[in-house]
Amino acid sequence: MDLNKLKMVLKDEPAYRLRQAEELIFKQLIEDWSEAQSLPVALRQKLKNDFPLSTESAVKFLESKDTVKAVISFSDGVKVETVLMRHKDGRNTICVSSQAGCPMGCVFCATGKGGFKRNLSASEIVWQILFFARRLKITGERIDNVVFMGMGEPFLNYDAVMEAVRLINSKDGFNIGARHISISTVGVVEGIEKLADEPIQVNLAISLHAPNDALRSRIVPANKKYPINNILWAVYGYVKKTNRRVMFEYIMIDGVNDSDDNARELAALIKKRLSLKLAFVNLITYNPTGDFKPSNRDRVKKFREIIDQENVETTERYRFGREIKAACGQLANRDVNDKTKIQRP
Repeated sequence: MDLNKLKMVLKDEPAYRLRQAEELIFKQLIEDWSEAQSLPVALRQKLKNDFPLSTESAVKFLESKDTVKAVISFSDGVKVETVLMRHKDGRNTICVSSQAGCPMGCVFCATGKGGFKRNLSASEIVWQILFFARRLKITGERIDNVVFMGMGEPFLNYDAVMEAVRLINSKDGFNIGARHISISTVGVVEGIEKLADEPIQVNLAISLHAPNDALRSRIVPANKKYPINNILWAVYGYVKKTNRRVMFEYIMIDGVNDSDDNARELAALIKKRLSLKLAFVNLITYNPTGDFKPSNRDRVKKFREIIDQENVETTERYRFGREIKAACGQLANRDVNDKTKIQRP
């Protein structure tokens, strides 16, 4: 679904027709133009022919009690995964992919093992959200949060990601508040600097995963181009301009980055560079991909206690999607196999 194409299809129509069409797509969440009773019959048929809304055959899903993973195929055969996370308090978060595959090569991440295929267009990003919005509509629910923590590095596809963000936030789009939209980066400095100048203040998350360059370069190869010092200077500039809090994501990997010394070094790093009011650490229990194991519960608890003692705020991410290999930020682009139960919205 190419939203620019919608404008072309309606270019000879009165301007209000585009607003009507957007209302039908993003607010009423129609799946076929035959549902668009507010449009003339001839225009419905034209849109059905030139801008179809239904792509059910391109989607498969895998579902657990708190997570739904969708594998979406685009017209060129490229597949991406996107995830719906259901929170215990009733909120719904969509984790979207910004690239097919990922070029960053983080050694603990299943996505990078499949290599990089291409950037996604803004429309392909938006389609992931639209797919789940339609599904939630059936049960009277809605999307509360969108996180760019799926496949790919969002800041290597900056323009398309921000175009999608603007539509997600727009009152003519999904009308989701900027504070409910988060972008996670491995530390692409240019992207952090550009985001600081954006008029829409979405949340910024930094996938840090290590407190020093030696360790980080081992597990996050991009650290050689974007070392920790450069990332923190960019984050400092971002915080100074926006006065927005920044989250540092830290995947807990057994025997790799979870020692007491790692915790002390991480706390010292953040305390030295940033205001503690505008930075916090989100500890993530690793969803294993075969090469590494997650830190055990006691180790995570001890790690968090050490950071807390240094007055650095910490949170823990609930482990979504382990049963169906749907860990946000660790997606693998596996298609759904024949043994998987397929469900339709």
